[in-house]
Amino acid sequence: MEWREERGERRVSQDREDERGVALLTVMIIMLLMVVLAISAITVTGLETRMSGFVSTKEAMAAAAEACEGTAVNIIQQTLYYSEIKTEFLSTATPAGPIPAANSATLYSEISGQPLPPPAAANTIGENFNDSAATTPNLIITSIPGLTVNGDIDRLFKRRKEGAGELKEILYRITCIAAPSAAGATTSTVTSVYSCTVGETCMKQIGAS
Repeated sequence: MEWREERGERRVSQDREDERGVALLTVMIIMLLMVVLAISAITVTGLETRMSGFVSTKEAMAAAAEACEGTAVNIIQQTLYYSEIKTEFLSTATPAGPIPAANSATLYSEISGQPLPPPAAANTIGENFNDSAATTPNLIITSIPGLTVNGDIDRLFKRRKEGAGELKEILYRITCIAAPSAAGATTSTVTSVYSCTVGETCMKQIGAS
């Protein structure tokens, strides 16, 4: 009888130990799941933050490229009206303008359709000149924090303006590239064609960007 009671007590004690083991295992599994969920939440939050920052940077670059385009249009209008590159647009002005002074003669030739200065071959007209915003930009904007914006102006051709007698309109292609100051980062490029008339405004050609 005593042996049976002792055996029964041992079984109860063993059952309790088994229950404690199952409870501990259950708690450990729950804690592991909570850790996994926490890590996943942190990872997703970090990814969303990076994506948000990327979108914000792309929007800033696109806005900067469009601002460069507006500056280029203003330079074309002023140059056609005054028949010269105004000194306030030059990098040597105070405050510094967007046009590199060393490149101003070439830019004037491109806008006015005059022969390019040396080292170009004699009588090479500045229409569709093969410089670019990436290599030898006509204008450089560095006033936007964290971004550098290069622009290129190409004179395409001149034609008679419809319904305006002898009045001529000149078509220009403007290309602007905005890039973060950090090397190797993604850039944003805007290219548009404008029709300009001396003494009047420049109009963006629909479907030309």
